[in-house]
Amino acid sequence: MDLLNTLVDKGLRRELPTREEALAVLATSDDELLDVVAAAGKVRRQWFGRRVKLNYLVNLKSGLCPEDCSYCSQRLGSKAEILKYTWLKPDDASKAAAAGVAGGAKRVCLVASGRGPTDKDVDRVSETISAIKEQNEGVEVCACLGLLSDGQAGRLRAAGADAYNHNLNTSEATYGDICTTHDFSDRVSTVQQAQAAGMSACSGLIAGMGESDADLVDVVYALRELDPDSVPVNFLIPFEGTPLAKEWNLTPQRALRILAMVRFVCPDIEVRLAGGREVHLRSMQPLALHLVNSIFLGDYLTSEGQAGQDDLAMIEDAGFEVEGTDTTTLPEHRRQCGDGVADEAAAEAEAPATTVPAPTDETRRDLVSVRRRGAGTDLPPNA
Repeated sequence: MDLLNTLVDKGLRRELPTREEALAVLATSDDELLDVVAAAGKVRRQWFGRRVKLNYLVNLKSGLCPEDCSYCSQRLGSKAEILKYTWLKPDDASKAAAAGVAGGAKRVCLVASGRGPTDKDVDRVSETISAIKEQNEGVEVCACLGLLSDGQAGRLRAAGADAYNHNLNTSEATYGDICTTHDFSDRVSTVQQAQAAGMSACSGLIAGMGESDADLVDVVYALRELDPDSVPVNFLIPFEGTPLAKEWNLTPQRALRILAMVRFVCPDIEVRLAGGREVHLRSMQPLALHLVNSIFLGDYLTSEGQAGQDDLAMIEDAGFEVEGTDTTTLPEHRRQCGDGVADEAAAEAEAPATTVPAPTDETRRDLVSVRRRGAGTDLPPNA
């Protein structure tokens, strides 16, 4: 297929595809799916070999968020029956992180619900970062605390935070449809603050919220312009008790096409398979490893993932290897100076929006399992 040959050539040169090419990936048929995966896999292997980076989430503060993000089980007004608790003590958070590191995680992601941290919260998280780093040599720590105020990014960096996560989630044009308590520009600003403070930027998206193909391409192009070091791709987990509980818009095949499109647009960036992979990819998860070079190990913030040992077995069975702490994730050219976005990105013509057809299979609400173990409970974590 000429399209795939073109995309592979561009990916190997780190050249930005056109928007029409990115949209064409999403429009490929199920009959062409393995060809799409194989093509994107060539680009993935060029920049990351067969390595898979493992990341581990620690939910420092769960639920009771004042923001109204429609996709989130922790949102204002959520009726999802999730765990709710206030800040973990630094020692408890460090113990939770240690379980993930023992399971093979290279990065620990510290997440707290809320609009953004107070200065006291930054002090608390700084203590947690210090405790984790003291007990786990070589581990990376990423903070995800919401919108940052002036000076907070610098304080987190000084405390030892290696990265900061703040996702764009969806296109700027449709952001107001999923959240009214802050806007797209607030999220962009926080990512830029993290970068200015010297932290590695981590910013991604959520697919499956009823967006069009054009929306997906728009948010991925916006991410490429921000030039984060890692792009998590989440698939909506439609929690009962949230406004998007009925949005079951994904099939395993569509999820794989989305991952392939992200890889072609972000060829040398860490693409992370994040929340919802078990729910939407199901038995096709191993194919996704040919597209991404990073996954979360174990459970997520408010939902349970598959057993950590099953993750490790899946990686080995698929012919990949876990990336160790002695290996640098990013290609050398990104470690040295980073890459800007090709100027032609802004000049690409807008493609018309397309409607995503609903999957024909029955809704699988049985696949959403609320987290009842790990941080905030007396039960051991899944790692």
